[in-house]
Amino acid sequence: MRARFPLAGSTVVVTGAGSGIGRAFTVRLAQQGSPVAIVDHDEAMLEETASRIGSPLLHRALDVRDRSALCAFASEVAEWSPAPIGIVFNNAGVWLAQTAINGADEDDEWLHGTNYDGVVHGARAFLPALLTQRSGAIVNTSSVFGLMGIPKQTAYCASKFAVRGYTEALRQELRGTGVRAIVVHPGGIRTNIVAKGRAFADPADMGRDHATLALHHAADAMTTPERAAAVIQRGVEAGKARILVGPDAHLIDVGARISPAHSFAVLERLHAVRLRKISATRPH
Repeated sequence: MRARFPLAGSTVVVTGAGSGIGRAFTVRLAQQGSPVAIVDHDEAMLEETASRIGSPLLHRALDVRDRSALCAFASEVAEWSPAPIGIVFNNAGVWLAQTAINGADEDDEWLHGTNYDGVVHGARAFLPALLTQRSGAIVNTSSVFGLMGIPKQTAYCASKFAVRGYTEALRQELRGTGVRAIVVHPGGIRTNIVAKGRAFADPADMGRDHATLALHHAADAMTTPERAAAVIQRGVEAGKARILVGPDAHLIDVGARISPAHSFAVLERLHAVRLRKISATRPH
């Protein structure tokens, strides 16, 4: 029988806690009695999350691209934490759509700094404490775009494939330590990641502007942040090494395994039908 790893009551560390999955996960675990230590680069959104927390709370506005700031936060958590750390959820992420040939280096660097470097910074900052207590989990958010390549998402896919590879390698390094490394692959989640991202191209070649892309993402996403948080908690507690979130994540995972070279074409046709239905019911 697979061992279980209950999180309720343990200290929970979450990056990108100002909205979306990060906020939903924070609130969910706080309601179960966990002390929460949270960060986000958006101070106003972080304060909104903090206002919903009744359990012990430590929160700091910082950018996960700033390795020194994240290491300082880890030291602060070590002094503050009233319980062993159960999970470090490296969840902060941003979104970018642009072509490979016309993409700007500074946009790629902005994205990779958050999506990949931020994960590495979070892992390195908190691993000493987890290894000392010989328990806990590093949980890193990849994406279904870390399972399949998507056009006009080269930088985003690269960052999410990198998170996947980093986590899978880290898992092997941590064997026998009591510390686990877990990768999360969310499908479409109803968050503001597209609205707050950078869009210089329409991934579906429909000529949509950034505002329309954000509207269509919200309509197309199959899973709420609250549902995603529940799935992630159950997966972590069940001892899973990889957690798929949403029916679309399971579909893409199967397609990428069965026919990695051709599965995108099938997905593209299905997605186009869904987008046409959404476009017919939404203002342009």
